Parts: sequence; structure tokens; C-alpha cells
Amino acid sequence: MKVILLEKVKNVGNIGQIVSVAEGFARNFLLPRKFALVADEKNSNVLKDRQKALSKKIEAEQAGAKEIKKKLDGTTIEMIKKVGQNGKLFGSVTTLDISKELESKGIHVERRLINIEGAVKSMGTYDCKARLFGNDVVANFKLKIMIDPVQAEELKKAAAEAAKRNADKKAAKIAAEAAAKAAEEAALAANNEE
Repeated sequence: MKVILLEKVKNVGNIGQIVSVAEGFARNFLLPRKFALVADEKNSNVLKDRQKALSKKIEAEQAGAKEIKKKLDGTTIEMIKKVGQNGKLFGSVTTLDISKELESKGIHVERRLINIEGAVKSMGTYDCKARLFGNDVVANFKLKIMIDPVQAEELKKAAAEAAKRNADKKAAKIAAEAAAKAAEEAALAANNEE
């Protein structure tokens, strides 16, 4: 079924485009939400009449996307997460988490427009893209995952305690070996006296 898009729809097209979609998708999603019109002769004429308004809407959206791109391009978003002893995150970072973090910095980007290169399941830096207006306006930015400073301190203390316990065990083992050797020598000396 051919439809004329009135709104930008992910993986379908931008405003004003005539695209072919499944009939059910058009009837159940696009048409009821007023995202599209059926591409028949009547609506094509309406589209021609509304072309100026649609082109203004397209330009406004594209300008807004370019503004967001200026703010976002080349930036690094830092997120602090809880990490296990092996450096792996508890859970993973999703596009929703990134979208919320951007929102806290005053940059509104829908989560469905964000694309992460690979799964974010450990500390490090990841490349991300935000397709703000189709393939025309794409912002590239970095995501840096860091360990929670409080947790890092706790892990250092735990490692220091473990090292101390190992040192104490070694010292106890050496002392036990020395005591055993002294007892053995004392036993040999007692046997030699007899």
C-alpha cells in the first residue's frame, strides 16, 4: 500500500515521502496516528496543496536536528556504573540510558535514534551515532563508562585486605614450617642424646 508520510517514521521515511508499506501497518499504525495519508489521487492533490507547509515543517525539523548535531557532535558522555571485580557491568547500558543522560545535559534525542557500536557491558569508551534526520543529519559522539568512585575505593580496600590476608597466611605458613623444622631438629637431637 502506498502512503504519503506526514511525520518522520523510523525505518520508513521522512515527511512528504511517498512510500510502500504493508497494508496492516498502514491501517493499524500510520493512518490512525495521522502519520500518513493513503497515496491516492485525491490525497496527492491535497499533498501538492500542502507541499509548502510540509516543506516548512521539514526544514524546521532539519534545522532543529542540525542544532542538536552541533551540540552533540564530538562530545563524550560519561556515565558512572557499578562494576564487578572482573570489570564487567552489572547489566548493560542501553539507548534509553544514553537518552536520559543526554536529556540531563539539555540535549533531547529519542532513544530510537541512537545507535551504539557493540554491546556496552564493560568499562571503556564506545562510539555512538544519533540519526537525527534520516541519513542527512547524523551526530557522532562517544560514551565513556566509568566505575563508581565509592565502589572503586571499596574494591581497593577489599584487594588490600585480601593481600594482607595472603601475607598473613604466608607468614603463618613460614612460622609453622619453622616450628615444624625446629621440632624435628629437637626430636633428632633428643634421639641422638639417647
